[in-house]
Amino acid sequence: MHNATRGIFVAAAAGALVLSACSKGSTTAETTGTQAKSDITATLATTQADPTTADMAAMVIDRPGVQHLHFSYGPIKIFPGQNNIDISGGNVPKPAVDGYIVGIRPNLVRQDGTVPGVDVLHLHHGVWLNLGRQDLTAPGLPERLFATGEEKTVIMTPDGYGYPFKATDGWLINYMIHNLQPTVDEVSLTYDLDFIPKTDPAAATTKPVLPVWMDVQNGETYPVFDALKGSGTNGLYTYPKDATNPYKGRQKNTWTLDRDGVLVGSGGHLHPGGIYDDLYLTRAGASAAPGSAAADTVDGDTAHLFRSEAKYWEPAGAVSWDVAMTVTGSDWKVNVKKGDMLSMQTTYDVSNASWYESMGIMNQWLATGDDGKDPFVDKVDTPGQITHGHLPENNNHGNTDKVIGPDPATLTAIPADGKVNILDFVYSPGDMENYQTVPSVKEGQTLTFTNSDDKTGNGLWHTITACKAPCNRSTGIAYPLANADIQFDSGELGTGGPPTADRVTWTTPADLPTGTYTYFCRIHPFMRGSFQVTP
Repeated sequence: MHNATRGIFVAAAAGALVLSACSKGSTTAETTGTQAKSDITATLATTQADPTTADMAAMVIDRPGVQHLHFSYGPIKIFPGQNNIDISGGNVPKPAVDGYIVGIRPNLVRQDGTVPGVDVLHLHHGVWLNLGRQDLTAPGLPERLFATGEEKTVIMTPDGYGYPFKATDGWLINYMIHNLQPTVDEVSLTYDLDFIPKTDPAAATTKPVLPVWMDVQNGETYPVFDALKGSGTNGLYTYPKDATNPYKGRQKNTWTLDRDGVLVGSGGHLHPGGIYDDLYLTRAGASAAPGSAAADTVDGDTAHLFRSEAKYWEPAGAVSWDVAMTVTGSDWKVNVKKGDMLSMQTTYDVSNASWYESMGIMNQWLATGDDGKDPFVDKVDTPGQITHGHLPENNNHGNTDKVIGPDPATLTAIPADGKVNILDFVYSPGDMENYQTVPSVKEGQTLTFTNSDDKTGNGLWHTITACKAPCNRSTGIAYPLANADIQFDSGELGTGGPPTADRVTWTTPADLPTGTYTYFCRIHPFMRGSFQVTP
């Protein structure tokens, strides 16, 4: 880990705005005091290069005038197998007075104060929206103020900067909490804010910043894409560069600045399998002089501003949420001009597995009336730093000697009638835990899966996703994977709108060669099944 400087920027972001159902959760808020617990410089500088634990609560900003406020939205009842996108009511807690937000530490916490394991409850995303302002890069949306994904990156503004908050602004939270188990659970979204009240003398010297949300599918209801095994180049798939016709209309990964200013921070979000996010700036007619400091990071009229890299603590590599993203340091300041175009792309490792419903997002802070570096003169593309190490909620990696069922290749094949029903989290026939035989079809024939668990309300959705046989090891955050040599995926079978496929059936490809095929549910990975194709 790089030694940190005070006031680094971090963006943990995922998802988009969906104005749908209202949450049933209640809200609470409390002030934890005005004295800092520790200094971010000391916290990160004394952490080992490969930390195995992290105290996110200690990562607070120690600046004059900063108060440390704790808020909790919830409790939210999470139904068995739930994976829907939801939105809060109008009772999202926030500071009671005007001021500046300079730090945010998000989390997912049960009522007893414990943090659920990622293999049990999964925070796909939480996005906080300010109804009092319009989003800069997606004007049809309220301002996306801050967000968190399962990587739980800590958000901080550089020294001297803060997000201007008004107590009269209304907040909403767009969230997607994924219950990987067949049981009801309950959890709250918590967020600790480092806050400078407008009445404090420190507020007079705090410069305002605005969030700039960049997304490879910006403005989409569910901004995702698939990165398939073997696609791209040399095991890496970069979106949108390697995609075929990714945008049927507007370019969704770009934004043209409507004002002069300076970018004072950047950081990225991606999903398991993701390697890095890249931020670029294009300025018509600009170029870097040969031999200049910026020459190596400029291509024609486009400068590379920052690469937010994924640091995986996961022993198996880039295959789970056991990850931290790098972010810019406090000396990263980039001059931007009205008419400049920002763009981003995201890169996934597809050498061993496919990654479905993936994301690539970067958040920036934009200030005005300040000065930074010219990216066509000075090199601004410098290595970033992370804000935490391995988190204990990521301890269950899976793929141990424990198995959930026998090797399907050793079981007797029974001719099927072409149908597999999914009910009560069981594939019938073919479920590894509940059947001692394997359904079979002849070459050229198909199996049609029907999700009979699909219900009204929160819904209950499943996938049929190919995994490498025997695919019967213990479930964890890194297992099973969509790593079969012959790939297939049904999408999320359900009729609840995004993220579902808006259908409850899926049919296997008719051209599958003979052999045993194993699969799992990406939403509930303890669910495994198999079938055979015979001559």
